[in-house]
Amino acid sequence: MAEKVAKLGISRDKDYMLYVKDGAVWRVRRKQPGLPKGKPEKVADGGFEMDNNYIYFVDKDGDVSRAKRAVGGQKRKKSAAKRKPAGKKKKKVVKKAKKAPAKKKPAKKKRR
Repeated sequence: MAEKVAKLGISRDKDYMLYVKDGAVWRVRRKQPGLPKGKPEKVADGGFEMDNNYIYFVDKDGDVSRAKRAVGGQKRKKSAAKRKPAGKKKKKVVKKAKKAPAKKKPAKKKRR
């Protein structure tokens, strides 16, 4: 489904996240608790122009690939509210009687 755009053969490292920006591959150190945020560094220049209709990524071979971007997302199932018939019956509102205030219990005597 994806097509290769540039063969770069970049080696992957689990400590770094790779991403494609402006036709080049960049890497940044992954976030870890207690460590400062890493600065991005350029790994390789792909020499290609990016198109907004595609999503670009570094595949398992270390090459830059692209896949068609999903525009508009996935179709949803029809919701239950739309499937119900239009003639809805209104529910009757029943008022509840007020409760009598609670009686105070007598205080217990302390033993010495």
